[in-house]
Amino acid sequence: MENRDESVYSLNIEDIQTVATEEFSRELTEDEIDKVRDLVGEYINWYEAIFHSIREITDLRLESK
Repeated sequence: MENRDESVYSLNIEDIQTVATEEFSRELTEDEIDKVRDLVGEYINWYEAIFHSIREITDLRLESK
């Protein structure tokens, strides 16, 4: 069986800096990155993301039978 502690998805500092640069035309300071790190989880509805992903792959399997 798979390792149940294995991460499925993650974000890194480069991802944060990419958004900052593309959307705000500058990189964030370390202090700003720390604040984003503390907040970003509040904007990700992990349960809904998992639910819809499971539903999508299940629906695809049902349609292909």
